[in-house]
Amino acid sequence: MTIRYRRPDKKNALSIVEAAKRDMKFTLSIKPTEESGPTIIRNIYECFRMLGDAALVAKGIEADDHAEQIKGLIGIRASTKRPVNLVDNLRTLRHNINYYGYKPRLAEVEDAISIAKSCFWSLLTVLLKELKS
Repeated sequence: MTIRYRRPDKKNALSIVEAAKRDMKFTLSIKPTEESGPTIIRNIYECFRMLGDAALVAKGIEADDHAEQIKGLIGIRASTKRPVNLVDNLRTLRHNINYYGYKPRLAEVEDAISIAKSCFWSLLTVLLKELKS
């Protein structure tokens, strides 16, 4: 894990947030099936990771470790319907999909979608407000 301190870059952070927003909209439009499940989970996790990365970049922190980016995400004070730290479960699930060939059950895919719908947009709104101030 390497953390580097750079100049805070709100413009780059905004760009990352916009990309995460665009990708999440597309990902949530995919019909959840056993075949699309791994892609949906990977994409949802990546969108959350990008928000965490944007939060760090805005503070001038460059982290090359996903866990640090998720910590940056969890540090965002947003009111969500489900706990934000559930995103760390998505990190583990995505890791198993990518590196061990795990095939998620449809219930796991639906849960990932639920986490996205109940947390992502609130986090995005708060982060955008912080970046534009």
